[in-house]
Amino acid sequence: MKFPLMRNNILREDLDAIIEHLKQDDPILTHGPNVRAFEAEWSAWLGVQYSVFVNSGASANLLTMAILKIRHPEGGEVIVPPLTWISDVASVMQNGFTPVFADIDPHTLSMDTAAILAKITPKTRAVFLTHVQGFDGLTDELMAELKRRNIPLIEDVCESHGATHDSKRLGSFGWISNFSFYYAHHMSTIEGGMICTDDAEVYQQARMLRSHGMVRESNDQAVRDAYQTANPELNPDFIFAYPAYNVRPNEIGGIMGRSQLKRLDKNVQRRTANFLRFLKQIDPAKYRTDFKLEGSSNYAFNLILKNADDVLVERLMKKMRESGVEFRRGSAGGGNQIRQPYLKGIVPDGHHREFPATEHVHFYGFYIGNFPDLRDEEVDALCAILNAV
Repeated sequence: MKFPLMRNNILREDLDAIIEHLKQDDPILTHGPNVRAFEAEWSAWLGVQYSVFVNSGASANLLTMAILKIRHPEGGEVIVPPLTWISDVASVMQNGFTPVFADIDPHTLSMDTAAILAKITPKTRAVFLTHVQGFDGLTDELMAELKRRNIPLIEDVCESHGATHDSKRLGSFGWISNFSFYYAHHMSTIEGGMICTDDAEVYQQARMLRSHGMVRESNDQAVRDAYQTANPELNPDFIFAYPAYNVRPNEIGGIMGRSQLKRLDKNVQRRTANFLRFLKQIDPAKYRTDFKLEGSSNYAFNLILKNADDVLVERLMKKMRESGVEFRRGSAGGGNQIRQPYLKGIVPDGHHREFPATEHVHFYGFYIGNFPDLRDEEVDALCAILNAV
């Protein structure tokens, strides 16, 4: 591909840091001091008290919903977006909650505040909001109303590292937030994810849930003592608090995360500059350009037809393929999740039609690669290709 979705997201300096570690006679490879250091450095960067590194963003979603289930064993509803990655919806279902969908705001591609508030019922246990592709999906109205109703906000920031709301980083507002460090994201640990919170109890539960539910994974002596006192017949090293998971990371990911974090802010600035250049040049008669840009840390070039046009969208895809432009149709996660087979029998037939803003992106929206070493002349050439359709 002449214009790939990602290029050079792992640099020589990242690999050199790993190689230096591997040169030791007996290097630690399972999660150890570099994982703990990365967690601390990430917390400081984000502005939260606690972070738990796991093996993927999807695992971060899974553990977050498991923690919510500890508080609500009876189940209930979680409000989720139809435009997101599957793991947001799947993790809700896997923990026995019912997903309730709210349509998106076309300016942010995140759930619309009014749509969210309209879906709240006495059964609502949380709002699981995805900050889509670098846009700020929060509003002050939403946060104030959720606080008033005592409904926790969970932020999926997997595609939006470094984005802000009122100059404060996304992921530091919710009860819990989740990040992904997949190769194509703002920074990468090859695979990997992070659970972030200011809630000390959530932190200890995430540490245990990450590693089979073992109490010894808690770093709070009072937590360990309580379990040992309640279970004197058990070996203190093998007390399992929860029927949990093994989603542990490793030292290689910790080393790479620490290396990549050093240049994350600079990379966010470059991605944003690329996106502004892109929006300035694409044809506003054909494509949407009225995105909410304040606080964004663009993940990809968002290309959404202004109007539904089946002929134009086919011409556009043909032109991009011929020109070596890699793209994803439907934006995040392949478009409207409600159309996916895994939700058949869970949502009513034809339910996808109730989400027109998401449906438009499903058929007439794309994202195209944006990354730090993309050159200005490449952005210009790409825009010329798109405008020629």
